[in-house]
Amino acid sequence: MTEITRLFDFPYYQLEKYNLDAALVTKYDGVWTPMSTKEYLDKANAVSRALLRMDIQKHDKIAVISSTNRTEWNIMDIGILQVGAQNIPIYPTICAEDYEYVLNHSESIYCFVSDIEVYNKVKKVQVNTKVKEVYSFNHIEGCKHYSELFELGEDKSNQLEVEARKDNVKPEELATIIYTSGTTGKPKGVMLSHDNITSNVLNSISRLPLSGENPRVLSFLPICHVFERVLIYIYQYAGVSIYFAEGIDKIGENAKEIKPNLMSVVPRLLEKVYDKIYAKGADLTGIKSKLFHWAIALGEQWEPYGQNGAWYEFKLKIASKLIFSKWRAALGGELTTMVSGSAALQTRLTRMFSAAGMQVMQGYGLTETSPVVSVEMYKDAHFRVGTVGKPIDGVEVKVAEDGELLIKGRNVMMGYFKDPEKTAEVMTGDYFHTGDKGTIDKDGFLKITGRKKEMFKTSGGKYVIPPLLENDMKQSPFIEQIMVIGEGEKMPAAIIQPNFEYIKNWIEDHNHDIGNSQTEIANSQIVIERIQKDIAKYNQNFGKWEQIKRFELTPEIWSIDGGHLTPTMKMKRKIINGIYQDLYDKIYR
Repeated sequence: MTEITRLFDFPYYQLEKYNLDAALVTKYDGVWTPMSTKEYLDKANAVSRALLRMDIQKHDKIAVISSTNRTEWNIMDIGILQVGAQNIPIYPTICAEDYEYVLNHSESIYCFVSDIEVYNKVKKVQVNTKVKEVYSFNHIEGCKHYSELFELGEDKSNQLEVEARKDNVKPEELATIIYTSGTTGKPKGVMLSHDNITSNVLNSISRLPLSGENPRVLSFLPICHVFERVLIYIYQYAGVSIYFAEGIDKIGENAKEIKPNLMSVVPRLLEKVYDKIYAKGADLTGIKSKLFHWAIALGEQWEPYGQNGAWYEFKLKIASKLIFSKWRAALGGELTTMVSGSAALQTRLTRMFSAAGMQVMQGYGLTETSPVVSVEMYKDAHFRVGTVGKPIDGVEVKVAEDGELLIKGRNVMMGYFKDPEKTAEVMTGDYFHTGDKGTIDKDGFLKITGRKKEMFKTSGGKYVIPPLLENDMKQSPFIEQIMVIGEGEKMPAAIIQPNFEYIKNWIEDHNHDIGNSQTEIANSQIVIERIQKDIAKYNQNFGKWEQIKRFELTPEIWSIDGGHLTPTMKMKRKIINGIYQDLYDKIYR
């Protein structure tokens, strides 16, 4: 069996052990189109042969930008890595100027794009970069199609040279540079070696809760982010069929079609799914309404391993049959596990979805740690609500005196590309400084308490941890996004993006004379008072010094394109503060 020490070893291992008929599955023109493990590798080898004929040298950089996850991305990934070059994945949603920065900083010489939208952004800046040629996965007039590489690589006479290149790739060598989305400033290029990622994949596999014949996963989180990319390698190792969603807006539809057993999620997605479920439940009347709210109340009390006792479990079975079965059906009916990463998840959502039979396993990690540091697993008592599980094998977690989490292991990055100073700032010996604060309990469970940089002191000298407040406040269906402010001020306050979709339905149901525009909603005293009611409710969970005393509503939806959010849906706090300086001044001045 192939020994896995480099990233391109994973599909060869899959070929030997599973030889799947449907290794990678993408929907083209409305039809799910599977690709076998063998065809996947045949195409990757054709790409490698073509790249050699294009004079690609070891350590050359090739950028890949795709709006959705798809089979072609993976073919290119293996084809590039096999010849000792590096795959530079770029977030599709960033602006053209950021494309230019990453393409130049990484010194990419070729670029592969998914569609015309991405192509247009690249073409806008290509003249200012070293990119010789752009290829597209979709057919675009005036752009080379990536299938030209299959034609160029059809002649197998240089396959021995490909094999020699493969043999020459050492585990400790650079595999990829991943540019962090960054909540401040220019993105940093995180250098990850083959060993960084492969060791992380192999040490994470034991936490993967997949069993049975022909397991299926639905992949939709950006593959340019290391979280989903590592999961793709894990799935390949485990012999799982990977279906690539058409887009985040098609997840429900695609899930019903393919019936996945597992998928990865981010908290924002689960919040949206739950809000939609709750909004539909709020429209029910009579006995259906009572049953729905009874099931919700039951779900909010959920504890793992039957800790609530036999009577609770009996009631849960009834709720499962009458209410939660519909939740599961909306996501295909066979989804048993969701792996959540990227940000903290409200414990309420962990309980609700787990009660509904779709257990949510939280993980923790950073791009710089390849990424997995810890992850929950239901079996072997590795699950505890409110934690991110126990660290995986091969990863050491130490809590510094100030509460910062330090990480040591083969998964810790090689450093930041072209930036030894920033690298030195985050390393103490072999330990990486995460910037996150956390605790480890007596049973070894890791709990994240906040970002060091996000904590602030009020003018009274009291510490406030915004994410803790924000997560609680977002339980209100009226609040879509919330950012707690108040550094150096006399009290904490918040800037809030209302949940416009939910509020519009609420206005209609209650016959309020408000108007339907976002501006009218944000300025409505009725809406403000209703949100104040929820703020007051959740404030009770916090000390007086950290409670939100005032807030202002924004009329805009916070988005990636608007600059409010990173591509991984994290808030850009400084940017948001700048955009809403007038609201900040209104609160404090």
